[in-house]
Amino acid sequence: MAEFSIIDTYFNRKNFSAVDLGVGDDSALLTPPHHHQLVICTDTLIAGRHFPLDTDPHAIGWKSVAVNLSDIAAMGAKPHSILLALSLPQIDHDWLKGFSQGLYDCCDQFGVSLIGGDTTQSPHLTITVTALGWIESGKAITRSGAQVDDLVVVSGSVGDAAFALQHPKHSLQKRLDYPTPRCELGLMLKNLASSMIDISDGLAQDLSHILKASNVGAKLELSQLPIKPDLSHLPENEQWQYALAGGDDYELCFTITKQNYQELLRLQPNVTTTIIGEITQKSGLIFEKDGLDHPLQFHGYQHFA
Repeated sequence: MAEFSIIDTYFNRKNFSAVDLGVGDDSALLTPPHHHQLVICTDTLIAGRHFPLDTDPHAIGWKSVAVNLSDIAAMGAKPHSILLALSLPQIDHDWLKGFSQGLYDCCDQFGVSLIGGDTTQSPHLTITVTALGWIESGKAITRSGAQVDDLVVVSGSVGDAAFALQHPKHSLQKRLDYPTPRCELGLMLKNLASSMIDISDGLAQDLSHILKASNVGAKLELSQLPIKPDLSHLPENEQWQYALAGGDDYELCFTITKQNYQELLRLQPNVTTTIIGEITQKSGLIFEKDGLDHPLQFHGYQHFA
């Protein structure tokens, strides 16, 4: 089966979102909404490094899209479409069927279209998705807006995916294989949050990116970390290791004033949010336990470790 036959068979569905020209030409064509900016991000997943080799292809397809939509959500933007670059060691029709179905299931849930890309042969299975979204001009939530006395808030729960990676077939496996990009929450935060980032490499490391960009510090209360009961049997230090440095959560971590946080709660987001600390003038990240300093050292995911 040639490249174009693979595309026609598995990656040429009718577009979900408004597209002037999609799959089948040299490039896609889009018309930007009036007074909007284009938001673009890309992520590469490599078999054996970003997901176990025996991962269900449907889950790989879903996650390939979801991790990019999470980045779009972290800017407060509305996702629109994706591009797919797929490198395959060989043509496996069962794998392609499952992968493409997972990809489209995620696209359909969040109103996103596949509008183009590339398919080729390679010794290693490599998946690169580029996601596009729109946001009103000047409304994007960046990492550099955190202010002293802002609350530090995180969505959902943290540590689940990292625990599942080390405990295959656990009930938390779905959190690893099928992350939920917080697109609706991101849109709600567009006029409320002062800064935001999605948690891909570990909460502590990703929050530190906000602190550096905003030239501020933060103190986190360890007892407030949203850790699921599934991890409660572990010693506290292990729970914190998963929650703060595990990665692959794809939750949103954001800073917000107390007043704006109350406004967010009135909007009733479809995901739980938890206050875990506050922004401080003094640089660096400080951990507390029951109000007392509790020094910890964590290192998040390293792409070149």
